[in-house]
Amino acid sequence: MPRLIRPRSAEPPPAGARNGSAPAAGPAPHPGGRRAGTSGAPGSAPAPAAAPAPAAHPAPGRTPAPAGPPPPRTPLAAPPLAHPLVAPGEWAELARPGVPLDWVAFDVAHGPGTGPDPLYGEAVRRVRENGVPLLGLLDAAYGLRSAAELLADAARYLEWYRVDGFYLNQAPTLRSHAAECRQVVTALRALLGAAPPAATSRARRPVVLAPNVHPCPEYADFADQLVTFNGPWNRYRWSELPEWTAAQPPARFVHFVHTLPAVHLDDALRIADRLGAGAVWLTDRTDRAGVDPWAGLPGYWNKVGRKVRGRR
Repeated sequence: MPRLIRPRSAEPPPAGARNGSAPAAGPAPHPGGRRAGTSGAPGSAPAPAAAPAPAAHPAPGRTPAPAGPPPPRTPLAAPPLAHPLVAPGEWAELARPGVPLDWVAFDVAHGPGTGPDPLYGEAVRRVRENGVPLLGLLDAAYGLRSAAELLADAARYLEWYRVDGFYLNQAPTLRSHAAECRQVVTALRALLGAAPPAATSRARRPVVLAPNVHPCPEYADFADQLVTFNGPWNRYRWSELPEWTAAQPPARFVHFVHTLPAVHLDDALRIADRLGAGAVWLTDRTDRAGVDPWAGLPGYWNKVGRKVRGRR
């Protein structure tokens, strides 16, 4: 089993909060430092300048918390939303200029479907007009689907929707599947390289693996990004990292967090920074009663956009 490390500055969870459970009450972890205020009576003479205090030295192995919320630097990566017929407003929001999106994944029918869908074609065209890469979802079934099936689906996405990249959902995680997965990713890149890019696409054409947990480290050698967290806030707030992730570049990982109250948005972005997430999707939608938390936009969509805008 790989060794786990906590992100720097993370406080250890209280008893009972490990294994995904959260404490019943209390402040969120990873709080930002507070800035001392000043006070004085109106009209009073200014106090003489005090000698500078000696610099505080953090405890060994700890990084002091920043003063106030850190500047958000993590863009949004959109998991597949509901069909444009069901969620036209959500797709219109993704197509709005200025939304800080790193990429948008979409899923017609657990893959490209059996033929071009004109509603999806129009929705992805509008998003792409802003230079946002569109990734077609391929269901890898944790390594159970053959390379031939995945590549056939990929070719349909390219023909019907001119995708900019691929999102391998339910990607495998085991070392025994890594070599075959590498071959599939290499073949997908060859398909992307052979296809003419859409006129409004960026040069970047990513292949994202979404095992939704940390796989064995070999997968980081060939994936452009890995979705390594997909779950609720009460697990994310106590996340731990395999030790091998420390050697990876900051943009390697993507986190999807649902059931996140608006009051903890800053906390979640702070954790994402310290966990080295290259992109996130944060929502107050839940998975209760089997509902897909990613099918729509969060209730605080505009607030999320303001927090990450301009940091792409």
